[in-house]
Amino acid sequence: MGLSVNVYIRAIQARSYLYLIHMLKKITAGLIASATFLSAALPISSNAEDGRMLTSYYAHYFHGRTTANGERFNMWANTAAHKTLPFGTRLRVCYQGCVDVRINDRGPYIGARELDLSLGAATLIGLTGPGVAYTNVTYL
Repeated sequence: MGLSVNVYIRAIQARSYLYLIHMLKKITAGLIASATFLSAALPISSNAEDGRMLTSYYAHYFHGRTTANGERFNMWANTAAHKTLPFGTRLRVCYQGCVDVRINDRGPYIGARELDLSLGAATLIGLTGPGVAYTNVTYL
């Protein structure tokens, strides 16, 4: 009889352990969702200074794919990717012309490039010819 009670106690401990792991996963997911929601609701302020950035563009291969912030990439929208700027940050990017873009993705991850524009934004400022160039950037 002592053996069956021991087995029963171990089974309860195992179920409790699995339940504890299950609850920790739910709590963690809830905290992440809350933090994401709150960060999206907070106003975005940037301490960055206006200046020049090595800028490129991305287009067809990524069109329709999910961006880092969860949106679908539209290569004709005025959007951009940056490695660290908060999602929603608005920039005025000037080369031969100027365009206002919103950060909605992460990248670029090639060399010293700092900003990746959508094809639509790159076309508006004349960046599609050289493909990569230094642009003047103003934080809006």
